[in-house]
Amino acid sequence: MGVDNVFSASFMSSVSPPDLAVIESALRGKTLLVYWYLLRFPSSSVGVREVQRALRFSSPSVAAHHLDKLLSLGLVDKSGMGEYFLVQEVKVGILRFFTRLGRYLVPRYLFYSVWFSTMLIIYLTFYWHDWTVHNIVAVMFGLAACFILWFETLRLWREKPF
Repeated sequence: MGVDNVFSASFMSSVSPPDLAVIESALRGKTLLVYWYLLRFPSSSVGVREVQRALRFSSPSVAAHHLDKLLSLGLVDKSGMGEYFLVQEVKVGILRFFTRLGRYLVPRYLFYSVWFSTMLIIYLTFYWHDWTVHNIVAVMFGLAACFILWFETLRLWREKPF
């Protein structure tokens, strides 16, 4: 990847609100799959055949069509060698519920799920000594919060496009 690609990829521009509606309506189906693939490798460039093989598209022209669609939306740019690289990361649609953890995109609820589960385990380990009403209610709320947050985390993980 050239210096120009690194420079343009590191300074991702902001999108105005009307453009977000256009991007959100266009980022569906296979186009969203291609964009998700590019989000997984934000600092590298990819070719049409690489995308076609990785996403198991029927032909390179399908991958080229969706990469060109992302290019017209201003989310990717194309180098002189014909490779595409991410220039803009937008949070629209299901992408709003994911956050970047290194090169991985994980559901935002994962952090809350881990936090509440850890706090419940600590409570049960150190403070659950008797069957008072306060302890029973605290455990019930902790279990309910953990159940709801883990349910939402796993639901989002199953809905991810890639």
